Amino acid sequence: MARITLEDLDRLGDEEEEEEEEGGEDEEDEEERGRLFAHWEAVASTHRVNLPRDMAGPIVQMSRHSQAREAVPHVALSQHGKCEEAAYEERQYPAGKWACVTKGEPLYEQSISLSFMKLMRYICKENSVGCYLGMTIPVLNEIHLTKEGTELEREVLTAYYIPGEFQHNPPAPMDPEIHITERAPLRVMARVFYGMTTEETILREIALFWELLGSTDAVLQETYIVAVYENPSVPQRRNEIWFIRRAE
Repeated sequence: MARITLEDLDRLGDEEEEEEEEGGEDEEDEEERGRLFAHWEAVASTHRVNLPRDMAGPIVQMSRHSQAREAVPHVALSQHGKCEEAAYEERQYPAGKWACVTKGEPLYEQSISLSFMKLMRYICKENSVGCYLGMTIPVLNEIHLTKEGTELEREVLTAYYIPGEFQHNPPAPMDPEIHITERAPLRVMARVFYGMTTEETILREIALFWELLGSTDAVLQETYIVAVYENPSVPQRRNEIWFIRRAE
């Protein structure tokens, strides 16, 4: 019969403690996963979309990296307005590669939610390098007004800027609905607003911006961009409405 030494007993005790610690960490991870998923699920329901269970992993991963966000490169050209509420800024964005998804759901909120879920999967792991790529801000939602100018067209293009590390060789998406696109340089007038983005709030912000600018042919009148700086789970998240300068 093999003899058990004091060293063996100590080793067994250490292993049991490690297993208990790991078990505790697993329970905490599961609690965090469940809490975050429940919160995002509630937000998704306000957008009238169902949140699939397989989104739990990407949600946790992006929450843990929420402070490490890379800004899309740009140059601030000028600021206008005497008070913060009425102010807008003119900016120049260089050409760059973006991961894009187009959806045409009945509601604007449904289109952007479904597109962002696809992009989250791509950012977190479902790409050719199989790793977390990093979050960039803002995420852009390109919209078009109907000819009457009173409603949004159903199709919305949602775009995520590929981080600088991968700009020259973007990882390929596994989802065939995600397309890597080289977008041309863009000059915009940007105005901040806060809260949820719905067709109603967007149309209101467009109207307010036009009141501020007055009559001008310098910007497009049927195509606009909603720039989003925070994830959908943030209640009073920062957004911007972008008016696009015509090419000179």
